[in-house]
Amino acid sequence: MAEVKLFRTWSSPFPLRIVWALKLKGVPYETIYEDLSNKSPLLLQYNPIHKKVPVLVHNGKPIVESLVILEYIDETWKENPLLPEDPLERAAARFWAKFGDEKVLPSIWESFTSEGKEQEEAIVKAKENLKYLEEELKGKKFFGGEKLGLADIALGWLALYGSSVFQDVAGIKFLTEEEFPLLSAWKLTFADAPIIKDNWPPRDKLIAKFQATREDHLLKKAPK
Repeated sequence: MAEVKLFRTWSSPFPLRIVWALKLKGVPYETIYEDLSNKSPLLLQYNPIHKKVPVLVHNGKPIVESLVILEYIDETWKENPLLPEDPLERAAARFWAKFGDEKVLPSIWESFTSEGKEQEEAIVKAKENLKYLEEELKGKKFFGGEKLGLADIALGWLALYGSSVFQDVAGIKFLTEEEFPLLSAWKLTFADAPIIKDNWPPRDKLIAKFQATREDHLLKKAPK
């Protein structure tokens, strides 16, 4: 039986962070795919509060919430550290990871699941947030410097979901090379790293899934 288990879905970007981190560290693990419309008793047992993925189970003990799991992985397996040694740089990495989840992702999701004036306003907000990331990348290859780290893994969803799948499905452009040259370069560098590109979900399947997701959201927002 594997010492490490990862409960995930095939399409969610949050468990992908854990996949990338474990691969980067060279940690063997067992994958358990969940159907979130019919959650397994084990998932509900391991994550009774949020009832969602990812869940990392290490020696029978569950750890939940992707950013928390990333730090647990970094503290447990020391190879290829995700966080720098310098306390100020560590704080910065945590800040940008949280900024991505609390500001960037919600604004992009809003633009993806809306249309018309509401979508236009959401795109403006998304671009404002992306400008902060663009500024942070000045003079750097990755958010942490020359090496892929925690902030990059946390923001990695931007490289496929945010800048490709979401834009193509919704027919919008908020992350372009003209407006965000540094972020666009980071996106390509990040996506080309072997542990990243070898572990992306199939793009055609993501397109189909998120097309249905967008249609469902628009239907719910439509006047009755």
